[in-house]
Amino acid sequence: MVKGVLYLNHGTIVKVSGPLVVAEGMRHASMFDVVRVGKANLIGEVIEMHGDRASIQVYEETEGLGPGDVVVSTNLPVSVELGPGLIGSIFDGIQRPLDEIMKISGHNLTRGVMVPSLNRERKWNFVKCVNEGAYVEAGDVLGTVTETEVVVHKIMVPYGVSGTILKIEEGSFTVTDTIAVVETEKGKVELAMMQTWPVRKERPYQKKLPPEMPMVTGQRVIDCLFPVAKGGVAAIPGPFGSGKTITQHQLAKWAEADIVVYIGCGERGNEMTDVLMEFPKLVDPRTGKSIMERTVLIANTSDMPVAAREASIYTGITIAEYFRDMGYSVALMADSTSRWAEALREMSGRLEEMPGEEGYPAYLGSRLAQFYERAGRIVSLGSEKREGTLTAIGAVSPPGGDFSEPVTQATLRIVKVFWGLDANLAYKRHFPAINYLTSYSLYVDTLEKWFDENISPLWCKLRIRMLQTLQDEAELEEIVKLVGMDSLSPQDRLKMEVARSIREDFLHQLAFHEVDTYTSLEKQFLLMRLIFEYYDEAVILLKDGGNIEEIVNIPVREAIGRFKYVKEEEIHARYADISEKIRNELKALAGKEEI
Repeated sequence: MVKGVLYLNHGTIVKVSGPLVVAEGMRHASMFDVVRVGKANLIGEVIEMHGDRASIQVYEETEGLGPGDVVVSTNLPVSVELGPGLIGSIFDGIQRPLDEIMKISGHNLTRGVMVPSLNRERKWNFVKCVNEGAYVEAGDVLGTVTETEVVVHKIMVPYGVSGTILKIEEGSFTVTDTIAVVETEKGKVELAMMQTWPVRKERPYQKKLPPEMPMVTGQRVIDCLFPVAKGGVAAIPGPFGSGKTITQHQLAKWAEADIVVYIGCGERGNEMTDVLMEFPKLVDPRTGKSIMERTVLIANTSDMPVAAREASIYTGITIAEYFRDMGYSVALMADSTSRWAEALREMSGRLEEMPGEEGYPAYLGSRLAQFYERAGRIVSLGSEKREGTLTAIGAVSPPGGDFSEPVTQATLRIVKVFWGLDANLAYKRHFPAINYLTSYSLYVDTLEKWFDENISPLWCKLRIRMLQTLQDEAELEEIVKLVGMDSLSPQDRLKMEVARSIREDFLHQLAFHEVDTYTSLEKQFLLMRLIFEYYDEAVILLKDGGNIEEIVNIPVREAIGRFKYVKEEEIHARYADISEKIRNELKALAGKEEI
């Protein structure tokens, strides 16, 4: 048993099947209770009850367990600790801090290690926002802690607590020290900077609002063609090697979010290592500080216990909801939900449940929906009106890139944005390899007003023209494959050239180029305008008898292609220069005087 804790009940193991343990004598336990299994005190969770017989998924390696070993229930659900110390940390799937575990067990995870999620010794400087005698309710901000240089952590009144503040202190405290005493209807309640929350339960809010503004990512194919709204949900399915992870890394680095929660769920350890090595070195363009100063990492890699993958998704989204409740814009990246679904499939098989398609449990769709539905734009609890957003982006890894498999199909029934990665584009070194013919965003209509008011009324028109040109190119390519390029009319050849410019100059983006890795909306708009200014002027010249070979080979086209490498502070001057060159060079072809 766990030292220093008295339990009223314990059961006995009767069966061990991989991560599944069945115990009898668990009549006092409840569904989703945390249990301690065997002499090593392994962490588990009750996932099924039949009388006093409990089925438990164990989040650690079960080697050495056997019938007769003791199982002890804590009578508490799987919960996360929420408070100062989350930002910049890396946790495993059940919120154990991996750096603290490493100090105890070395480079390999030792079973049964018990480490508090938040540091109990570190002191934080608490600054109060309310005074004694004030009435507070759940969600009200008691005070703030400067957690990093870019994140002000708001200490909120826990859910279920309301009353008059009898005492509140400023100063340096640990997360468990009492900072305030509240007189409630049921008596005095002492409040600390830390609170806990069960991971499978959605955190409450006043009301949900429609998503009406985009989450700017700096990735042109996303922001322009297939935008995601703040508080929206998106999926990135794609086969191995198509760039799911690098796309999610780019979103984590550059998305317009105050807080990023990155969940490495069942992916390879080297990918999480890349995140750990890269993020501290990356400079946030908005703050000038390291991106790790606004990031929380959940690492449950493929060599860690399979069952803990299932918890990692819920752990990550509960932490994200906590920062959302403070009024922040939060972006959650889950890489990948396919590995999470595989953990569900394994546990379902060991429970001998009736399998659904391809062996996945019949409730796969509802579990995915429960996860994604926790995203959104909300008004948080409390007397002060705070708006927060939680945007959820999940990677899906269909075997062989088969989008008809159950996890991808269940995900697509839920999400509003589909960024379908294409192996053929990836082989052509076209990154991001998002297929511009099959991907879609259902937020386009609701975001149109925002783009009209904040960028330009032309934004949506140019977007539609761009998609139409790419669609026309795909149809013309079928003709070219049959009868060759020479069979096309000059107008169609020009359209093919403009479509190539859209693909190579606009959609293709270098993640590791210091300038091209991020593109502001203003720069994206100017680049779209340059491409279509050339197109519109060239169409007029063609109608007047211009030569198609000369038109497509004018020198200014190279300048249009290199516009994406222009630094943000120089874009307007460079745009004016290239725009003038387009007119002058095409007029020169027409034999007219330059202006």
